[in-house]
Amino acid sequence: MNKTYILSVIVSLFIFSNLNFAQEKGFGLGVVLGEPTGISAKYWLTPGTALDFGLGYSFTSSNSLFDFYVDYVFHNSDMIHSTENFVVYYGPGARLKIKESTSRLGVRGVIGILWLPRGTNFDVFVEVAPILDIIPATKFDFSGGIGGRYFFN
Repeated sequence: MNKTYILSVIVSLFIFSNLNFAQEKGFGLGVVLGEPTGISAKYWLTPGTALDFGLGYSFTSSNSLFDFYVDYVFHNSDMIHSTENFVVYYGPGARLKIKESTSRLGVRGVIGILWLPRGTNFDVFVEVAPILDIIPATKFDFSGGIGGRYFFN
């Protein structure tokens, strides 16, 4: 399968997704437990897109000091049919892993499920992200976690 076809399918999914959901503005701050464990933040850019940030410590890597990641995520509320407000999100991002001996920079793709409890300023999420480190050498990795954030509107 050629790369142009795959890229076309991914871009089409982003463009033609239905992006209606409840929480669509503001800045949220909270925690994420997983790989890495630390602080999670989200800043809504539009009703369907946001920047997700994370800064944490990796308990699974030897001599790791911290991980920082940022993702540009798209949201789709039509993928899960429920009386609750569940939203699927996905998008590209980057990760910087700082270690005592060296640092790694990579690209990542994230996919997750977001729960937006009605009438609150909270969200709860679970996500997984495959990572391809490109600097200083190519290495495949995974991260993921569960967390929650409070939104300051």
